[in-house]
Amino acid sequence: MQKRILITGAAGFLGSHLCDRFIKEDYFVIGMDNLITGDLKNIEHLFKLQQFEFYHHDVSKFIHVPGELDYILHFASPASPIDYLKIPIQTLKVGSLGTHNCLGLALSKKARILVASTSEVYGDPLVHPQTEEYWGNVNPVGPRGVYDEAKRFQEAITMAYNSFHGLETRIVRIFNTYGPRMRLNDGRALPAFIGQALRGEDLTVFGDGSQTRSFCYVDDLIEGIYRLLMSDYFMPVNIGNPDWITLKDFAEEVIQLTGTTQKIIYKPLPQDDPKQRQPDISKAKKILEWEPKVSRKEGLKITYEYFKSLPEEELNKLPKEFQSRR
Repeated sequence: MQKRILITGAAGFLGSHLCDRFIKEDYFVIGMDNLITGDLKNIEHLFKLQQFEFYHHDVSKFIHVPGELDYILHFASPASPIDYLKIPIQTLKVGSLGTHNCLGLALSKKARILVASTSEVYGDPLVHPQTEEYWGNVNPVGPRGVYDEAKRFQEAITMAYNSFHGLETRIVRIFNTYGPRMRLNDGRALPAFIGQALRGEDLTVFGDGSQTRSFCYVDDLIEGIYRLLMSDYFMPVNIGNPDWITLKDFAEEVIQLTGTTQKIIYKPLPQDDPKQRQPDISKAKKILEWEPKVSRKEGLKITYEYFKSLPEEELNKLPKEFQSRR
């Protein structure tokens, strides 16, 4: 019998790629999204398929899905600074009420649930690289707190459902991910740099550019999530690429990739912007036999070609004050 999976945040960057993966694995996929940050164009190719169904719904409200469910992937949430700084209350609600509703649905359907957490639970880390045992350095009342604390609460309530109700739960801590279907206007470094290069603008680096990031190509991330869902491990697992680079060097890589002649300009670092981001993926390697396969050079080339193919109006949507924040 065909297995059924609910994917919240289905019209988003990661959610849409997860829909594709589970369609490929011959699941019946139910996508759910309120489209506050997602875009139907990411999943419009699936609407003609009999094994795909879409619900336009906000998971912060009661969720009803008829029929059986085998799995739930909870990926509904704003995930970029430009979004969660603009809609802080909705961000907190989807991490708390939305997660509670998804967990309740999983319990009633006897479904296994995987929730999407983030490297942001580590805040501005004092430990490098970050292991799953590190508790983080988070400012709960700073501007990023609405996202960081929503995700930390999400992990806590997921573990409570696991221990109290015996619900089958999985938690993935996602580090910076990139690839086709990213939004150019989401405020993160990679799309911001490429967008600036395509528009012929100088590349904006916040701070002195010494802060580090590690970028994981989306196909690698999706594979890690799939393996975690199918595993027996219920504690959080880092999924990301440990190959780190400074933002200054990364900006230079983008300039070289695009063949442009722009220079790098520097602006003050936003409050609580993390200085270091690098996952320790020892657990993923050991438990899931997973590690990233796509090099940054290869993944960047694919992503650049995707952004280059976008209509001109997409290139000009990004408010300059939000460029390269993450």
